[in-house]
Amino acid sequence: MDRLHVFLVRAVFGWMALSGALHFLADVASQYIRRIRVPGPETTLYYGLHTAYAWGHIAFGALGLYLVTRATPVMDERRLLLMSGVVALGWLAIAMGFMEYWQPKANAVVLCAMIVAALLTR
Repeated sequence: MDRLHVFLVRAVFGWMALSGALHFLADVASQYIRRIRVPGPETTLYYGLHTAYAWGHIAFGALGLYLVTRATPVMDERRLLLMSGVVALGWLAIAMGFMEYWQPKANAVVLCAMIVAALLTR
């Protein structure tokens, strides 16, 4: 197994988990603690969308990190990275369609680029 490939696969899932945690802290916890948004249905939808988006990143990234550390041959599976690519494209579609900030969009693009890089080093 190529060391660059191992590094990139771990970086993909680590980035997913870390960016999900940071997204939750910045867009949900921080705004809730500072009471930025007026209570109401729109605020509930905002917090719900961003919470689901962020925790999806955290869960998928943590599961991927667990798989690649416990079952190292899984890193050679093209299916793992292809499935991760489909998930990243889904997150990109959600970010483009429903999120007004540019950071989640940029994060999804970086994630897609990292997955492509990991696929090319296989």
